[in-house]
Formats: sequence, structure tokens, C-alpha cells
Amino acid sequence: MTIEQRDGFVQVRGAREHNLRDVDVDLPRDAIVAFTGVSGSGKSSLAFGTLYAEAQRRYFESVAPYARRLLHQVGAPHVQEISGLPPAVALQQRRGAASSRSTVGTITTLSNLLRILYSRAGTYPAGADHLAAEAFSPNTAAGACPECHGLGVVHDVAEDLLVPDVSLSIRDGAIAAWPGAWQAHNLRRIVKNLGIDVDRPWRELDRSDQQWLLFTDEQPSVLIRPQDKDGGGGRDYHGTFTSARRHVRKVLAGSPSEKMRDKMLQFVRSTSCQACAGSGIRAQALAVTFAGVSIADANALPFTELADLLRPSVTDDSDDVAGRITGDLVSRIEVLLGLGLGYLALGRSSTTLSPGEAQRLRIATQLRSGLFGVVYVLDEPSAGLHPADAEPLLDVLDRLKAAGNSLFVVEHDMDVVRRADWVVDIGPAAGEGGGRVLYSGPIAGLEEVSESATSAHLFGRVAKFEHAPRTPSHWLHLGGVSRHNLQKVTLDVPLGALTAVTGVSGSGKSTLVVQVLAEVVRRHLGQPPVEADEEHEHDPVTGDVEVLDVSGIDSFDRLVVVDQRPIGRTPRSNLATYTGLFDAVRRLYAATPLARERGYGAGRFSFNVAQGRCETCQGEGFVSVELVFLPSTYAPCPSCHGARYNAETLEVTHRDRTVADVLAMSVDDAAEFLGDTPAAARGLTTLQEVGLGYLRLGQPATELSGGEAQRIKLATELQRANRGHSLYLLDEPTSGLHPSDTDLLLRQLHRLVDAGNTVVLVEHDLDTIATADWVVDLGPGGGDAGGRVIASGTPSDVAQAGVGVTAKYLARYLARRLGGS
Repeated sequence: MTIEQRDGFVQVRGAREHNLRDVDVDLPRDAIVAFTGVSGSGKSSLAFGTLYAEAQRRYFESVAPYARRLLHQVGAPHVQEISGLPPAVALQQRRGAASSRSTVGTITTLSNLLRILYSRAGTYPAGADHLAAEAFSPNTAAGACPECHGLGVVHDVAEDLLVPDVSLSIRDGAIAAWPGAWQAHNLRRIVKNLGIDVDRPWRELDRSDQQWLLFTDEQPSVLIRPQDKDGGGGRDYHGTFTSARRHVRKVLAGSPSEKMRDKMLQFVRSTSCQACAGSGIRAQALAVTFAGVSIADANALPFTELADLLRPSVTDDSDDVAGRITGDLVSRIEVLLGLGLGYLALGRSSTTLSPGEAQRLRIATQLRSGLFGVVYVLDEPSAGLHPADAEPLLDVLDRLKAAGNSLFVVEHDMDVVRRADWVVDIGPAAGEGGGRVLYSGPIAGLEEVSESATSAHLFGRVAKFEHAPRTPSHWLHLGGVSRHNLQKVTLDVPLGALTAVTGVSGSGKSTLVVQVLAEVVRRHLGQPPVEADEEHEHDPVTGDVEVLDVSGIDSFDRLVVVDQRPIGRTPRSNLATYTGLFDAVRRLYAATPLARERGYGAGRFSFNVAQGRCETCQGEGFVSVELVFLPSTYAPCPSCHGARYNAETLEVTHRDRTVADVLAMSVDDAAEFLGDTPAAARGLTTLQEVGLGYLRLGQPATELSGGEAQRIKLATELQRANRGHSLYLLDEPTSGLHPSDTDLLLRQLHRLVDAGNTVVLVEHDLDTIATADWVVDLGPGGGDAGGRVIASGTPSDVAQAGVGVTAKYLARYLARRLGGS
């Protein structure tokens, strides 16, 4: 079929990606087009899975086959035809790159400019050689500090960990890192023969002896005679000394025992590199200054301060190198300031950035790129943003459009949707219940579409969630809280209530709630600290938390932290396995007559167990296909055709469905199929109640958004027997949710409070904040300009007080709600 060309439009015909049902739609170019619909309706399938994927496929067609191997490809979309599609750039919501060498400066490319500035216009020490720009980078051989190899941190044994109790003697085990059993006796004999008293407390030994025992690389060989041994006997032998550090390093480098390596890791600490003061840059480059500061100091300055430092050097003189470079730097930084990112610094690791921060950095970079005639495909750019931060973001989007570009924006925020030129609403429901274009056209026309959930919220036809305000009888109090930008903060939270902690991006909300409050309660309950995972290794939720006084904490007997970290890192982890639903499913199939006849236990129905899984794909459901001159691709397993199980296992059925069929069901379908299986039905109902009925039971964890992962965690908690007296801490639970999904979630959160629990959530969504019993607003700004509690009270109290930016937006929202619009 050939599309009749329509000038100025991108025309899509027959889109069938994921749940899209042969979608035909025309989208205007040189406009902001909002893609709306409930979570799981098919918005991203159309915007990213179809339009962006096709634009990328066409680009790759022009690239040499060998070069394609070096590029990440999203795959060809299932679509009949698309015409009028310009080149596309995707700006998606994802966490910062999981590399300690990736920073704000590398994402924005501002670091390159700053290095050129120091190379060309820096002040060098007398007699120093000129340095090339790469000498100012910790990521190059020319610039990396030789001690830490550019990482800024060194990993080494720490004396206080090697000897945790200085009152002990060597005989009593003062050096905890040394081996046990015979080796311990051997080392003690060697040390004794070297003239060091093994029976004196460690604290009384000479400092030089302590340092030598712990850190020397010397390995003297000492003759050990029978009389040197406890009890005597045996033959002479030569014992070789090994220091504590040398032993730890040897085990970590060569031991086949994971248990032994884990034991040695408890003696290792990561510390800032002394040679480069944590900058990762070698001394020669650190000696060069501009405007009186080194490049390490410049990298550590918030953008607001860096711009102030550079502005005096800006000139219009084309022959002034420093003036031209600083002018470019300042103009780029001002875009970031306009997006509310002035609290960030060039040297901040990308692993510490929220998805919203990372996306805004990429948007700012695109604004300065000068591209025109392209389609920018954005994934919920307002997600995780305070309303005050969302406004300048919309201004930037307008500037990108004015530069001659098209913007296709997947969005849930109704204020952002109102600013669009065109809306494409997909639905009416999620999963199989969605996938249709309900409306495509100017915003006003959507009001007439009765089956659209977006229309109902956009034009005020939905009654907002209401509840009677709760009057707390007791309070949780934290005083003198200090961490990151929090300085001596006091936090008071009502018990048996829902509290929203608000504030602009970077004001300290997540630090206060998900880190400090969580850690204080963990310690009280005797729970171990949370281990940093691969993605959050920069900032484990433990450690340097300082709280001067605490009260009211005895009210809790349980802590539940529900954040947006993934529920698993491999496709083998999925919705069914994480929630425990799959245990009930496997038991159900093991109880069938055929399974009992064959002696199949519940383990037979796990795709991770050799007996039941398909051996061709090892239970993955797909196999890797190597292609000459092209990247490897994946195809359904030729043996099980994606079912994951071997043929014998799939012969076992329940109501004519195999265990693989159950994994392929949506939560809604499974709730009907397993309705008479109590162990599964409760969990499935809870997933439906938080708006996840469209997800497949076997949906890999790697395909879930942060918001979906968070709701899965919440549903897992909700299905447990509720005892009350629990503290629930949530980090932006409504991020990425359609207003109708937010309503569902709010009902569940208030249900928790009604059962006697306390809920504290970090939140930007005004619908959610307005339903809270108590609001704690941090600010007034982000970074060093934040970190203070500037207002607290009921939502109406905070709005009426008018202190801080949250009050302004909350007052406007409450007035609009009272007015019924």
C-alpha cells in the first residue's frame, strides 16, 4: 500500500508493535505532539518502538555493515509503512550511565571545553611545560593520577579494620585479617622470633612495629625450632612472614573461595586518593589555574558558582581565546541554570543522577547542538520534576521547536499536555485493552472523546480522591540531621498518617527520607544496612548519617522502603518470580494428576531447573544468533519456540493451559484463570489494584520501568498480612503514572494508613500532595541552596503560608480544585 502524501505530516500505517492494533495515524511536523494514555496503553510502543525505531533503522541502512556492529540498534518495528519521517533523536528516561568515569561534564561535553580553556588560557607555574587538553582529563593516560588511575579513589586495607580491638594481643587475635588455624600459630611464632612481644596489648606495641606487621611487603624467612612451638615437638622449619595487607591482597587476587574473598573484603575501605585529593588528575595539571582555581576546583563548583567565576573573562574580542571559550561555556551553563540544574557540578558522577536530571542534561545539550529538521522523541520529560522545574523545561522544548524541530513527547502531566500543539491519545485501557488511537488532533477536540481517561482528567470530569484529614496523636522526631546538603535539619512526621516531603529537585528530599530516616529506623530495628548495588555504588544508603536526637521511633516494628530500583537485573527475574506468585503456580502444576503420576515436584516447573527447562536455550526462551558483519541478534529458541520448558514438562496442563501459557498471561487474565487458587489470587488482585493488570506474569524485570518496579514492590507488600505499626517510605511513587493510575495508587497508600501504618513519600505530584495529612517542604533551592525545612503543616496550611515555591503551586492547585476546573 502506498500512502497518499500529506505535506507537513509524519504518516504511520499498520503499526503493530507490542499491543498496537494496526494503528494508522498522521502526526504534524514542526510541532509538539503529546502521546497520552494510561500506563501500558501503547504510547511508548508508538513513539519509541515504532517511530524512533524506524528512523534509526533508516539511518543504519546508510551506515557500512561493519560499522553497524559498533552501534546499539533497537530493531526494526512492526509497521506497514511510515512516510514523511525525519531523522530522530531519542531522549529517554534512564538512570545515569553505570560508569564511575561518566560525569555531568562528559554527558554535557562541557568538560571538553573546560580542558581546552585550562590548556590554552590557564596560568602555569614558572618553568612548567605547556599541557595539551587531554592532560586535564582523568580518563586519559596523559592526565590520570598514577596512584588511583583517574578514579579519584583508592581501595586498600584500613588499619582500624585490620585491628578492630587494640586491647587484644597478637596471641589473642588482635590482627583480625590474619588467617586462622595452623597459619595463625605459624605467624605468631615468626613474629615472636623477630623480637615482637605477642602477649602485649596491641595499643602498647611500638608504632613502627604495628605499621610493619600490617603493611610491609617484606617477607623474611625465620627458623622455627621445636621449643618455639606451643608445647614443643616436631622438626625445625623455616616460616615466611606475611603482613596483614599482603595476606588480604593475596586472598582477594587468587582465592577460589568466594566465602574467603568476602571475608577479606571486610578489611578493605575505599578512600579518597591522597595524591590527587580525589580529583583523579595528575599533579602537573592540578598546578595550572584559571581565575585562581585549579581544574579540580572548577569541576567541584556548582554551575551557579562556576558561571560567576567565568563571566568576568567573557569578551567579544575574537582574538581573545579565553574570552571566546568562557563565553561559550557560560552560555551553555545558563541553559542548565534555566532548567533548574544550577546545583549540579561538572565532576558529579553520572551514577548519582536521577533519570529526570540525566534527561534534562541531554535536552540542554541538544538545545546547543544547533540541529534542525529532526524529531526529538522524549520519554516523560516532566517525570520526577517539581512544577517549578517543569516550567523552564517546557520553555526549552518550545525553543527546540522554534529552531525547526518536531517534538514527540510521551507524557502524563496534564499541564505539559495542555502546552502541546497536538495530542495522540491511546487506549482506552492498558495491555490488550489498549493499543488503539482514540484521538489524534488539537487538544480541544479530545474533550469530546468520552472513553478517554486522559480527556476526563484533562477537562476536569473526574472527582479527585478525597479523604477525611487525620489528626495525629503521636509524632516521630529527628533532630540535627546532617548528610549531603542537609545541615542540622529537624524533621517531625505524624504517626498513623500520610506525609508528603516536597521541594525542588536537589533540595534533599530523597536524602532525608530514603537515606537518613530509613537508616535511623533500620538501626533501631537491628536490621543490617542496605548494600549499595551496582547502579548505586556511589551512595550506599548507610554510613555518614548524623542525627543528634530521635524520638517516637519505638512505634514501629517494621520498615518497608519502596524505591524505583529494578526488581532484577536479568530476564530470568520477572513479575511472577519476584512477587512469589510463581511458587503457587508451580505447586498447582505439581499437584495435577499427570505430574503426580510422573513424580514431578514443583521444581520441575521452574525454567531455572535442569529437569524441566529447555536445554537448547537453558530456559531463556531465546538464543543468540551470530551474524557476519552485523551485531548478534536474538531469536526464539528453535526447540521450545520461546516457551522455556522441555516438551515433557509442557505435556502437563491445568485447564488445558501449560505453565508456559500462564507465564504469557497478563495479570488480568491470570486473575481469572487462577481465581480459585488462593495463594495466587490475593497477589494478582493486589497487582490489579495498583494498576498493573496489563503486565505479563513472565515479563522480564529488564523490561519494567522504575515506576512499574516500584508498584510491584508495593503490591508485594500489600498482599502480606497487615499488622499495622509499619513505616512505609516511598520515593516519588507517582513518577511516570497517568492521573487515573495515580488515583489507584493513592487509594492503596491511604488504605495502608487506615490499617494503622505510617506512610512517608517523596513527591512532586500535586494531586498526591493535596491528599496528604502533612507536608514537609524542603528548599528553598537545590544543592547548597537547599537542605532546609522551610515549611510544614497540612496542605492548606503550607499553601496559605506562601513560603517557598511549593506553596505557590499548591495554592494554585487547591484553588483550581475548589473551583471545579
